[in-house]
Amino acid sequence: MKDLFQDSVYFGVLISLSSYILGIWIRKKTRLSYMNPLLIAIIITICFLLISGVSYKSYSSNSSWISYLLTPATICLAVPLYQQMELLKKNSKAILFGILSGVLSSLVSILLLALLFSFDHNTYVTFLPKSITTAIGMGISEELGGYVSISVVVIIITGVLGNIFAEGILKLLHIEEPIAKGIAIGCSSHAVGTAKAMEMGAVEGAISGLSIVVCGILTVIGASIFALFL
Repeated sequence: MKDLFQDSVYFGVLISLSSYILGIWIRKKTRLSYMNPLLIAIIITICFLLISGVSYKSYSSNSSWISYLLTPATICLAVPLYQQMELLKKNSKAILFGILSGVLSSLVSILLLALLFSFDHNTYVTFLPKSITTAIGMGISEELGGYVSISVVVIIITGVLGNIFAEGILKLLHIEEPIAKGIAIGCSSHAVGTAKAMEMGAVEGAISGLSIVVCGILTVIGASIFALFL
């Protein structure tokens, strides 16, 4: 079984897509917010690799085809953004300052936690890009001397948690303004959270998509500065 899967060029793609489809099915059947399809897919894939004995290296090399879809999928976020262009222009200052506040909140919270738990420098910078998209976060972590693999895990967990709990937290805090919702989700839980924002509404999805880009750029600058604090 191990040799069968490792010799197949597309077995990684098959496992990934099958796991995610199963995750979607479980989510629809249970209707539970914490049954996130991405989280379920990750768990199923890990279990499969452990049971089958297929190495992660083989799985990764044979599932890399999916990564080619990341660029067009990201570009598609520009569509709802374009549809809400007039709204963006009217609220440009509020959106910019909201995103800036989100970036600073993320970086300051990591700094305070690092001081509280006595992180060394490498561990500290590993967590700085936790709230931005994986592609940018990996680059920041590597550039600052962090543990890139841990950064990836932290970023994924942050996104999944945002997808699961964002809507409930917003209701708990009585935040009803669509723009505020989009900024909060996009700045805290990147693309995975944006999927939830799009479910909530067109404005939320568009603003969350914008927040991903601006938040990523500001975090590149901010993380380089905050890295000097510890």
